[in-house]
Amino acid sequence: MMQSVLKMALAVTFLLFAGCSVALENMQALTVSQRCTEDTNTFLWEIIQDRPKEYAVLMYDAFGKMGSNVEGGNANQPGLLQQCRSAHGPTFSGQYCQVFLRQETVQYFVGICVPDSCGEDDVQMLVLYGRLQFGQISLIPPLPQILVNQSTQEMIMTHCLSNNIAPDASDVTCLFVCCIMVAIPLAATLFTAIIRWQRNREVSHTAESSCLNTGINLYGTLKTNGSYSSDIYSSTSEGNSNNNTGETPLCFPRSCMYRCLQAFSLQTTSQGVFSTSSSITKGGYSSLNGIRVLSLLWIICGHSAQFPVINNLDNYKDWKKTVESSPVHVLTISGPVFLAVDTFLLLGGLLSARSLLGSIDRAEDKLSPSLVANYLFRRIKRIQPLHLFIMCLTIGLISLVQWGPYWFPFIDTLMDCKTYWWANLLLISNLLPVHEICIPWTWYLSLDFQCYATTPLLVYFYRVNRSVFVVVAGGLLLMTTVAGAVITALLQLPVFQPSTLTSEHYVLYYYVKPYTRYGPFLIGILTGIYLTTKKDQLLKQKWQAALGWFCCLSLMAVVVGLAYILRETPAYPSVPHALYQGLHRPLWALAVTWIILACEEGYGGFIKSLLSFEFWVPLSNISFACYLTHPVFIILYIGLQQTPIHYSNINFMYLFLGNLVLTLVVSYVFTVLVEKPYLLLKWNST
Repeated sequence: MMQSVLKMALAVTFLLFAGCSVALENMQALTVSQRCTEDTNTFLWEIIQDRPKEYAVLMYDAFGKMGSNVEGGNANQPGLLQQCRSAHGPTFSGQYCQVFLRQETVQYFVGICVPDSCGEDDVQMLVLYGRLQFGQISLIPPLPQILVNQSTQEMIMTHCLSNNIAPDASDVTCLFVCCIMVAIPLAATLFTAIIRWQRNREVSHTAESSCLNTGINLYGTLKTNGSYSSDIYSSTSEGNSNNNTGETPLCFPRSCMYRCLQAFSLQTTSQGVFSTSSSITKGGYSSLNGIRVLSLLWIICGHSAQFPVINNLDNYKDWKKTVESSPVHVLTISGPVFLAVDTFLLLGGLLSARSLLGSIDRAEDKLSPSLVANYLFRRIKRIQPLHLFIMCLTIGLISLVQWGPYWFPFIDTLMDCKTYWWANLLLISNLLPVHEICIPWTWYLSLDFQCYATTPLLVYFYRVNRSVFVVVAGGLLLMTTVAGAVITALLQLPVFQPSTLTSEHYVLYYYVKPYTRYGPFLIGILTGIYLTTKKDQLLKQKWQAALGWFCCLSLMAVVVGLAYILRETPAYPSVPHALYQGLHRPLWALAVTWIILACEEGYGGFIKSLLSFEFWVPLSNISFACYLTHPVFIILYIGLQQTPIHYSNINFMYLFLGNLVLTLVVSYVFTVLVEKPYLLLKWNST
């Protein structure tokens, strides 16, 4: 009995000590560190003096304050980050932090400037207990009740921006990969230039000796020899056969290293980028360059408007009201969501079918597993080098840049890359949840490759049995249409662009998935097969062309216009929304298909002249680099902003044009340094 009592007493004592320990830990967690408390008190005491010191004035002035047009969406109070960091007190410097708050339905953040001796937990406690005050007035006052019915502030989180740049091992690795990928073509260029210089010198020396011995005109001989050896890749050992100087000629066999030099040197990769003759136009499809470039400009324009809208506008509600009321803004971000992407999918399907059928013809009409493997490998070689380069470059830039108050969406992107980079490598990033996609705009490359991999199967059915081919193609088109409609109905998804900014399910379950986006690519495959194998023209008379153009333009107008009619996100399963979602992308692809077909058969008129204009060819040559590069500039521009952007048509136009110019210049560089070398690289000796 006595032992039982002792055991109970010991147990109670243990529980009491454990409870005291937990309470002590909680107390420590809820207190501010001594150093932070002292420095904060020093700052708060200083700002209430008659003549406060300069650092205190700078820190106080750097706090975010409520601005005008809160009703229009200007709820964020970013403050002044750089001014905060420039403040230096007696034992501390200014540190910029953000406090994310909620009042009723309004969510916003306030930028605050606190001593750098305070950690994020310290800042959170300072805010929770109302320690940051100017006399009796809070330095983080709530929005007034005239604007928000509820005056109570609910703190969501706090975050402090580091004053120092500290790349980790993964950041350094990414930057190293980028440096290597740029250094290789530069080294190849230098080596090639040295070879050319030495060979030209040898040819010149040989010509001079020949002139002295035979009296032949020096300039005529130089001209002949110069033209003969002007391109080191076409020269052979015969170029040095007359070398009587006794020097050992610098000669390279056509080995793997020699082929790599050819592929990676700028002397090779820069050729043809600005050419106005295209490989596409030589085989027909002259309108594709114009369609591709115009679709790319549409996407860049849309992203230039979309990215600032996410969290950077001081008049978001005004923007939303404007774009929802005017179809003119379909060129930016209004209306149906990025129909230009469906145009790209259509072109991808058309060219994939044409490429595969051409490979089959060259392989003596045989569709073998090795041919399919080579077909897929060429595609990987086409997209992955530049894709992985941009991924590494973005990760590296994000780690090196000191972001402004609007940094938070892009830090999330960085974290996703460090966890899910392998999905980009395997081209399956679009199968991940949307918030886990590394470099979000590269989801299209995964979707494109997944669709691309289906082309050999469809071509196989086309060659074996046309009836089976029709059934399979029709079934796939029906499946992707029904999938989009059913998902939209079950999840009550929007069909109008501005609404998608607040609908994560739209991107997560519909926008990036192959089973909902396959329709336009399939139509492109069918179009490519038809155009490659057709024996006769489809259009015989002008009235057929006129009817086709009327249906095409009417269909495009209906697809765009219906989105405005259905712009409200449904609160319950909606049949009109479901039908529109399932059909509008394939219908858009059919309309673009008509434009291509009419131009090919001579019924394009001035539209064919516009789309076939030679100006589009060099832009088309760098279009892939433009697509991957342009969001990087938008992110840098937005992430470095110290204050919100004000929406107006002129502001967004300048934002688009500035981003476009930078994109074109840098994309040319990336095309010749990163993209083209791998396209030109051959793995066999032929």
